[in-house]
Formats: sequence, structure tokens, C-alpha cells
Amino acid sequence: MKRDLSRLFRPETIAVIGGGAWCALVIAQCRSMGFAGAIWPVHPHKAEVAGLPAYPDVAALPAAPDASFIGVNRFQTINILAALAARGAGGAVCFASGFREAEAEDAEGATLQDQLLDAAGDMSFLGPNCYGFVNYLDGALLWPDQHGGKAVESGVAIVTQSSNIAINMTMQMRGLPLAYVVTAGNQAQCGIAQIGQALLQDPRVTALGLHIEGFGDLRAFEALAETARRLGKPIIALKVGKSDQARAATVSHTASLAGGDAGAGALLARLGIPRLSSIPEFIETLKLLHVVGWLPSSRIASISCSGGEASLAADTAHGRGVWFPPLNDTQKVELRAALGPMVALANPLDYHTYIWRDAKAMTAAWAAMMDPSLAITLLIVDFPRDDRCDPRDWDCAVTAAIGAKQARNANVAMVATLPELISEEIAEVLIEAGVVPLAGLSEAIAACEAASMVRPAEILPLCLPSDTVTPELIPEAEAKARLAKFGLRVPRAQSVSVAEEAGTAAAQIGFPVVLKGEGIAHKTEAGAVALNLGDAGAVVRAARRMPCTDLLVEEMVTGAVAELLIGVVKDPAHGFVLTLAAGGTLTELMQDSASLLLPASDAMIDDALSSLRMARLLDGYRGAPAADRAAILRAIRAVEAYVLAKAEGLEEIEINPLLCTPDDAIAADALLRRKDRPE
Repeated sequence: MKRDLSRLFRPETIAVIGGGAWCALVIAQCRSMGFAGAIWPVHPHKAEVAGLPAYPDVAALPAAPDASFIGVNRFQTINILAALAARGAGGAVCFASGFREAEAEDAEGATLQDQLLDAAGDMSFLGPNCYGFVNYLDGALLWPDQHGGKAVESGVAIVTQSSNIAINMTMQMRGLPLAYVVTAGNQAQCGIAQIGQALLQDPRVTALGLHIEGFGDLRAFEALAETARRLGKPIIALKVGKSDQARAATVSHTASLAGGDAGAGALLARLGIPRLSSIPEFIETLKLLHVVGWLPSSRIASISCSGGEASLAADTAHGRGVWFPPLNDTQKVELRAALGPMVALANPLDYHTYIWRDAKAMTAAWAAMMDPSLAITLLIVDFPRDDRCDPRDWDCAVTAAIGAKQARNANVAMVATLPELISEEIAEVLIEAGVVPLAGLSEAIAACEAASMVRPAEILPLCLPSDTVTPELIPEAEAKARLAKFGLRVPRAQSVSVAEEAGTAAAQIGFPVVLKGEGIAHKTEAGAVALNLGDAGAVVRAARRMPCTDLLVEEMVTGAVAELLIGVVKDPAHGFVLTLAAGGTLTELMQDSASLLLPASDAMIDDALSSLRMARLLDGYRGAPAADRAAILRAIRAVEAYVLAKAEGLEEIEINPLLCTPDDAIAADALLRRKDRPE
């Protein structure tokens, strides 16, 4: 259900229900931020709360409040929420805990949360077990604690499940302008994605940052991503935790390659949401996006007055999704004119200290680096500490950065290699002038990488995970037959149960052949596979050594230039995860894999294949013939088609190896785990 949260997040009237210290703090915070609307305390016995006259109950309020903070125990919270809904209130924050989050310790918690939902009806609420939110744009704070922000005219919005992390983020001293900070608590009714959608609708919000512990409603996240794409507003995520469900015991290599976190990473990539790995990276990326928005490419430049900093910039970017392109002729001419003959011209650039304190010369040199082909130019400047030094000696750098930005109208950031060596005061001056202040070199590179992420042109709807079942291992011959109906190429084969029959079957197929034991997941480890058998006698002898009686005789496919793994695992939290990896004996050795969620576009699949280290084998390594990429794509599409058609009851598929030849792609082995419905 789509909910209108505008009254809750941008209220003109606020009710604060309860009389404890938490509720008094909500009132104090609103008043200190200059909230212009009415604040109505509600308490059944007190005449006033925090210096304001109190009303005995919700029914006595002058009007239905736009936003309400409910700061009473969990049992009374349910009654008050019902009263607010009956009154036509705009929404509420449920501060109390002891609901579903406490289910393991208190069986009543889940029942109380269900009652809370019933009491709210169509009225929106945040929580329970939730601190609420701060609206720094309008001075509206349903927030029962301290915070470190201040009023802004525009800024970023942050949504988190953790109230403590929310408090910490408001305390940042990096100059990031915060428009909203919202905590979601249990997300009993309003989830992170729904909250994010509401905040993006505010034209004063420039970007959205999500701290995510779990996704929940996948369709809501798709809608959020589509809203952001339509509005042209960036979203980034700090995704923590790993899905215990996705780490459940599996029998395939695919599961160990995909891991519990692969589905989350694949989902965020699919939605065009860059994922950051730390709070500092998260804050700096939001700052960059607030000032300049998405970067048009991953091409960056760095300029500093130290060779050590230039080298450090290059090394910090090594292996990340950004690169320092060589200087072009225009840059060389303009830099030479600005710096003279003594400076070696390169990117990253060490411009020495010849021009330091000459703001005009510094402006000319820095502007010369800002070529239109670049996404952003990083000016590396560490300011002196202001308690023991005179930071005014670095005013020339601020002047030059702003002057170069104005001269070229290019994206530019001033980067301190140590986060503490750029003050909040300087950061705010730079932001006002359109220069991005980035605290920390590694954080700056991470921010550039995230802001230059290639984003999808459209949001493809996911194949949602089906109910988890206790699956059965389908015999290999049957698994291949089922997949072949969807277009997967498989070898000629016969199933037998007697050793002598294996020799006869092999002669009918044609030598050489492969002999396999059926019903065994990891055949090589169990001694249940024999390759390149050239006559009936060899087949019979191999059959007698097998650890099982059900056998599969297959043609031996030759001429493979590479072996690939195609696997699908159902991740109950994120959908069906497609993993592409180096196959055969290289699967575990190389740990070379890429994961997507299904369905996937041709471009997604091609990018995933190209990202593998073994992609060079597919392209023809050292004069060897290339694999048939079109045939590989057909094999992947066949597996995908099976998943989309047979998702109910499916837990896992693995093709390993897919033998990739110059003109074909054939599934040499297939594992299928599912629970079939009774006919």
C-alpha cells in the first residue's frame, strides 16, 4: 500500500504524547530549532509538559495533529495510535520497544505488533522501537535525544534502521548538509524504501543515503529506485549484515561462491544503488552527490604539491573503478604555461611548491588540469590544525579552488589525505562555492567510484523468491532432460544400472565417453566420474569401481577452450542469484565469480562474463580460438528460462562445467535441487 507521509515528515502541528524526559526532549528540540508550528503536549494528569500547556488526551487536541510522538509504554502506545487514527492524524512515531524485535525473549511481542498495525489502520507510523526523525529543513523534530545538525535550505536525506547510527551521523563534522535523518525501527508498517520514496519527493532533498540491515519488500525497493531514476536523484547504501537464510547449507559450488551477501550486492547493483563499506565513505559520497550529483564517467585527475601525495593518490585508486587518464595536449600546454619548465607533467600531478601562496598562479594551474573530458579533479590539500598553527596561511588554496571552479565550471573537489585536516568551517565555504570538500583520500576515491557507477537505463522487475522447501536432488540425467527442454545443450547420454550395460551404451554413443555415478553432488571428490574412456572394456572396469549402481554414460565433448560454471541459488531475502564463474577444477581454486539477480538483460550478463579473470580464455588467450559467446549466452538464457518458468519449489541449479568450444556451449554436468509438486 502506498502511503502519503508528507504530513508526518513536514508537519505544521506536532503532538507529543507522554510526560517523561524523552517527551520533554522532543519539545525542547523543536523549540531550539525554531519550529514555527504548534506543539501540543498530551498527558492525562499534568497541566503542562516542558513549559507548554498539556491536553488530557488525543480527543481534547484543538485539531488532528500532523505528526505525533508517542512516548509511552507499549500497551498504551497501541491505544493512543488507535485514538490518533480515529482523529484523522497525519502520522506518528512509536518510540516504545518490546514488539516483534523482542519476540525471542517475549512471545507477546509479535502479537502486540499485530495489534499496533490494526490500531493504525490507514494512518502512517514509524517504528515501533524507533527514535523518529529530524527535519532540518523545517525545524520539525520528533526526536527524543541530542543531535548534531543545524537548519539547512537543502541537503541529503538519510534513512537507517539504527537510532544510534542516526545520532552518530548527525554528529559528523565533515560539512555534509543534512535535510532529513529518519529512523525506521521495526518497520512494522513503513519500510526504509517507502520512507526513502517520500523523502525524495521533497525538492529540497538532493540525494538519499540508506543504512540497510535487511531489504524486506523487494518491490518497494524497485519502486524507490525507479522514483530516484525518474527524479534524477542519487541513492547510495551502506548495507551491513549477511543473510543467514542465504548461507543455509547447500551442496553446490555456486552457493559457496555466491555467499550470503552476493544477493544483496547484486540487488543494489541492479537498482543502480552504489554500495559503500563504511560510514566515512558513506558520508563523503553523499557530500559529493549533494554538490555535483552523479559523475559522468570514472575519469579523474589529481593535483598536489607533493610527489608523495601524487603517488599515494595513484596507489589509492589502484584496483578501484576510477582511473587517471594521461594528460592531453591542451592540458600540457596550459599546465606548462602556468608551471614553467621545471615540473614534470603527469596525472596525478605534483606541481611542486613554486606557486604556493600565489593564489592567481595556483588558480591558473589548477584550472589547467580541469579538462572537459574529466569527471572531476581532485585538489589535494591538507590544512594545518588550528589549535597550534595558523590555518589562514592556506587561504590561498581555498581562493584558488573556488577561482578555478568558476573559471572552468568543472567538477572539482578539495581532498585532505587525513580526514581531520579539513575543518567543517572550510568545508561549508567550499560547498557554498560548488567545490566538494572530501575528508580522507581513500574516502574520496571511494566516493568518486560510487558516483561514477554505471546505472541501469531501466529497473527490471525481479523474479521474487518462492517459499523455501526441503528439496530433493534430481538425478543428473533427469536434470539435463528438464533443462534441455528450455534450450540447454547437453551431451548424448544413456542411463544404466549394470556395469556391462554401460559398455554397450558407450558403444552406441560412440567413443570416447564419460562415465558418472548418479545421485552424487560432488562426483570428482567421490570418485564417481571417469573421463575419456576409449573402449567398452574400459567403461565396464570403470563402472565396477563406481561408488553407486545408477550410472550415466555420456559422449566426451572435446575441443573446449574454457570451462564455465552457471549456477542459480534461491536467496530468500533477495531472489534468484545467478552466478557465473570459472568452471571445472578451477571453480574453487580461482574463486572467480560474478553474481546477478534474475531476470537479467544481455548487457548485465555480458558485463558479468567480462568481469571474470578467466574472460581472457573466452576471448581467445595467446592465440587460442575464442569461445562462442553467443552459445554461452544461449546456455545462460536456457537456465534463466527454466528458473522463471519453474521457480516454485526450486532451490538450486548448477551447470559445472559448461564446456565452451569455438562453436558451441555444452553442459557437461548438471545439478538440480527442487521439490516437485505432486501430480
